[in-house]
Amino acid sequence: MNDKCAAGTGRFLEMIARRLEIDIAELGEIALTSTEKIEITSMCSVFAESEVISLIANNKEKAAIADGVCHAIAGKAYSLLRRVGLEPEFMMTGGVAKNPGVVRAVEEKIGAKLYICPESEIVGATGAALYALDQCRR
Repeated sequence: MNDKCAAGTGRFLEMIARRLEIDIAELGEIALTSTEKIEITSMCSVFAESEVISLIANNKEKAAIADGVCHAIAGKAYSLLRRVGLEPEFMMTGGVAKNPGVVRAVEEKIGAKLYICPESEIVGATGAALYALDQCRR
């Protein structure tokens, strides 16, 4: 998903969940309950974490912060998608695809539904294994 750093990855979301003192598995569900829109302006992991700490200090709700992070990731994904071209149908893979807050934010940004595999976190490894098997058979 990223072209330069860890922002937007599962590790990034783990760091944010830890700052919010919630389990990573809850982050997306909590984001879906937000009634306030908060913009996380930085996609740098370090600066975004600082923003989150500031928002917590300003008594912003965890749900709103989680939603802001999900939308920041969606914005980054959208800018990367635009570089290669937006051609439906869309699929999201990786562990972050298990986060319903990020999935919803990406769907809102692209204006389309995403296909999510039941085991999205292993799609890349499965593809690599199939590719390797094909190469071994040649």
